[in-house]
Amino acid sequence: MIPSHEPRNPNIIRASEIGSFLYCRRAWGYQREGESSANQTEMHTGTEMHEQHGRTVLTAGLLRGLAYALLLLVLVLATVYFLNLSFS
Repeated sequence: MIPSHEPRNPNIIRASEIGSFLYCRRAWGYQREGESSANQTEMHTGTEMHEQHGRTVLTAGLLRGLAYALLLLVLVLATVYFLNLSFS
């Protein structure tokens, strides 16, 4: 990633800029010229929503892993229990 304090080569287009270009060529051009967007509030809200969604996805993944671990524990305990019954 290019640090923001270093000047950028205008001939290099970053991957993140391609989406901006495809969405709105004019906005992409303004962004390349250093103009700030008039939608700062909406962009900040969108960023917050994406961060919240990321936390939700992470939590869901962790809970799924916990569920699999508990399921495995129950299966092991049930196997041990039934093996003890059959050998007693």
